[in-house]
Amino acid sequence: MKFVASSSKLLSRLQSISRVISSKNTLPILDNFLFRLSNNELEITASDLETTMITKLKLENAEGEGVIAVPARILLETLKEFSDQPLTFDINTDTFSVVILSENGKFSAVGQNGIDFPVLPGIRKEKKFSYTINSDILLSGINKTVFATADDELRPVMGGILVEATPEKITMVASDAHKLVRYQRTDGKSDEPCSFILPKKPASLLKNILPREEGMVKIEFDDKNAFFTLEDYKVVCRLVEGNYPNYNSVIPKNNPRKLTIDRSEFYNTLKRVSVFSNQASNLVKLQLTATQMTVSAQDIDFSISAYERIKCLYEGDEMEIGFKAAFLLEILANMSSQEVIMELADPTRASLLLPAETEKEEEDLLMLLMPMMINA
Repeated sequence: MKFVASSSKLLSRLQSISRVISSKNTLPILDNFLFRLSNNELEITASDLETTMITKLKLENAEGEGVIAVPARILLETLKEFSDQPLTFDINTDTFSVVILSENGKFSAVGQNGIDFPVLPGIRKEKKFSYTINSDILLSGINKTVFATADDELRPVMGGILVEATPEKITMVASDAHKLVRYQRTDGKSDEPCSFILPKKPASLLKNILPREEGMVKIEFDDKNAFFTLEDYKVVCRLVEGNYPNYNSVIPKNNPRKLTIDRSEFYNTLKRVSVFSNQASNLVKLQLTATQMTVSAQDIDFSISAYERIKCLYEGDEMEIGFKAAFLLEILANMSSQEVIMELADPTRASLLLPAETEKEEEDLLMLLMPMMINA
């Protein structure tokens, strides 16, 4: 089989799907891209068994058809060094020789039999759910939640994003037991209630390719696998099995104290003050009064401390509460509103962080953070 492809277009597609390839593959064939040529279209697949990415490239000039596994590292490293130009791929499917002809040179490599590449899983019809949502909604949901997933091998469900769809809205939830994010959109929905837990790796891969896509994403899944079909890409992944904890039960309902503060000012103050916190606990204290908040940290072992005051609007009894600075910084970094509202009950209960204004009317974002004990 033989085809001509633009070096930059091919490289762009290969780089997008190469992120799925693991550095410690159990099967040597997974160190390759699978090329499948038919009807003037090149389908390229990369996989690590758990997650598979597929992209298609329309070709002006192609002869024959066939399947071959091409070494990923050699191909990527070679294509990176070309300026944009047409490259001719001459592939012998009997000997698996791959010859790349450029304007001034010839590059030869040996591929493998494409038949050895793992076959895509199927979706069982009796357990299948399917709906389409706008790519922007899926991208926003992943962007706002993926940072809050846990790296906990003992509780794999916490390492994924819960995606729940109903006829009214779509909800995406992530939590690592210290912080929780719930993102809802009323402009995304399915015909019937359904949910799945999306693992972190395919979520990150989708986060990378969704900004290049416009239009709708078709989501199909059963109890084992999910297929995300975009215009130029397809992502297939094995889902996290198990039941996600009841996240609604941990969101506190009655929070009499309310703080409104400038997000970037709060973020920058925290960054400065947290440098002086204890390295093990990373504790920062917030002291709240009606018009100002004092952010303080100290490390008694090294005799260092810092505090800084910021203007704020605070309703409720004066109080002092402690948080792990890194978690609070992460939450503030993943909000885009100018002002943030913190709803608090007492120093021992979870605090809610909400954007003072949302970018879109259909959007509802809630972030929760557990406090730390302040040793008197």
